[in-house]
Amino acid sequence: MMEENSSTNLDGQNKTVEVNLQGKALQELRTKSLENIEEFWAQQAENLIWNKKWDKILDWNPPFAKWFTGGLLNASVNCLDKHINNITKNKAAILWESESGDVRTLTYNQLYIEVNKFANALRHLGIKKGDRVTIYLPMVPELPIAMLACARIGAIHIVVFSGFSSQALSDRINDSKSKLIITADQGIRRGKILELKKIVDNAITSSPSIENVIVLKRGTSEIKMNRSDLWWHELVKKEKSYCLPEFVESTHPLYILYTSGTTGKPKGVLHSTGGYLTHLYATAKWVFDYKDEDIFLCTADIGWVTGHSYMVYAPLLHGVTSVMYEGTPDFPTPDRYWALVENHRATILYTTPTALRIYMKHDLSIPNTFDLSSLRLLGTVGEAINPDVWLWYFRIIGKEKCPIIDTWWQTETGGIMISQCLGIDTIPMKPGSGTFPVPGIDIGIVDDKGLDVSANNKGYLVIKKPWPGMLMTLWNNNEKYINTYWNKFQGFYYSADFALIDQDNYIWLLGRADDVLKVAGHRLGTMELESAFVSFKAIAEAAVIGKPDEEKGEAIVAFLVLKTGYSESPELKADLVNHIRKTVGPIATPNEIHFTNKLPKTRSGKIMRRLLKSISTNSDIIGDTSTLEDEASIEEIKQVYRDFLHIAK
Repeated sequence: MMEENSSTNLDGQNKTVEVNLQGKALQELRTKSLENIEEFWAQQAENLIWNKKWDKILDWNPPFAKWFTGGLLNASVNCLDKHINNITKNKAAILWESESGDVRTLTYNQLYIEVNKFANALRHLGIKKGDRVTIYLPMVPELPIAMLACARIGAIHIVVFSGFSSQALSDRINDSKSKLIITADQGIRRGKILELKKIVDNAITSSPSIENVIVLKRGTSEIKMNRSDLWWHELVKKEKSYCLPEFVESTHPLYILYTSGTTGKPKGVLHSTGGYLTHLYATAKWVFDYKDEDIFLCTADIGWVTGHSYMVYAPLLHGVTSVMYEGTPDFPTPDRYWALVENHRATILYTTPTALRIYMKHDLSIPNTFDLSSLRLLGTVGEAINPDVWLWYFRIIGKEKCPIIDTWWQTETGGIMISQCLGIDTIPMKPGSGTFPVPGIDIGIVDDKGLDVSANNKGYLVIKKPWPGMLMTLWNNNEKYINTYWNKFQGFYYSADFALIDQDNYIWLLGRADDVLKVAGHRLGTMELESAFVSFKAIAEAAVIGKPDEEKGEAIVAFLVLKTGYSESPELKADLVNHIRKTVGPIATPNEIHFTNKLPKTRSGKIMRRLLKSISTNSDIIGDTSTLEDEASIEEIKQVYRDFLHIAK
């Protein structure tokens, strides 16, 4: 907890909120874990239920890792069966709430029965170990039910976010050669009905591997059902409430999750069963310090890795209650997350800096009208958090009583890699820093030659030793796996993120490495510049890109979203330029500042800077855009830039 005389220094990057304990236990465990990573992770694997123990802890054939080879286990058994013979059986596993306020509760026992019935239905349709099943469902309890049912029989699930188009869905089906797709007649987003079944019908016209479509009925309208279509409720009503689990090899794929690249088609990240679950069990306990009474609100969509890892698998492994929300943070009013905390007495909130910046645009009285006193821990995920956003979160939402854990990890890493670990020890917090690697993870910050940089120097974030949650490969593409992650620095996993380690060994994430600007010979991270803009009183969100410049090499271009109550003016632009010169330095003076109502983001909340770069350089947009949340944001920014060019002439 915070000291009464704790102080916050708002000047400079290393803003520190003091705490009593200095984290000696954490540092000792981190040091010990890296002395023998195999023995360390084997100790963590003992927390799982194994049908057969492993013969070898790690088979490391760089860059391919196989963890706990020879071991047999089942993910569904570890998430559900372990709880049904104890008091957790009658505890809520999922508290679901819809955008309209409907609430549904599933206990661990009820979830167990639903998963077993659906697993039996899948088996009777001929789905077996190793088959791929695509799940295209909205944020409803049937989504984790489908995932766990697949895991129970050894099928590999591919969850596709329900906002994707039919083409994006078809691409993923065809790459994985899925035999079955699970969907719903409809979903609801921002008050609008999404006709998911129609999207699926369009997708499977060019997806010959699909044999059946299972449809969850949610709406009251009639929909077209084809010969191969089956209603979920009709399938499960005749099934028994127990399905014999398929115990699979530790290295058997649990799921494929497609992640978008800047060019080409999405990559199918392949995660194992034993190593992945080991990583999740350990990191969830270390980072969130789960208690029996916790109500865990993770706001991620299950279509992304955060939803897989820390909404579905990790809480269930620990017997924790999760809140699941079908909706967006600001519809119909900009208070949805605070209402969820109050309604369900959530004790942990794990959300994105993007969502927090959305809330910061509005009046502070909104979160203050809700009872947030149940919260004991706040967390962020998805991107580095700006220090000023961190402080807003700490003061307004946590009332200066809740520690904040800022987690860094990726779809490819499977689980959290850098974070404060409150389940082990408490360390001083620095707003905007991810703090240290979790135990068993060997992080480095290196220069172009792969050599460690000194304190407060920027470099590339790499991982030097294998870890159990790491991706096994890319689905059917070992060559791309090697080239994407292992060829830049020999023997190191390349994260493609830019970072630095300060004089206290705290890690600061500075954005994607391909987003680093080189202005007059100086390297500036987009995260650094965007944080400076957001620290200005009028700015809610910022996206910074570079464009070619004859004098500087690259010129800084900023796209900004104003807070409510502020309007664009030449005076505001001048004030912003002065602010950047003071907070970052004259070298960071922006050449262009543009105001817009919204920034182009993926559906997981990450800013798509390459689209802004394409617009500002008048070049064609390349690469995968299937994750774009709102096409209108691009059209608006194009118009803003056309107006700018017209005025400039």
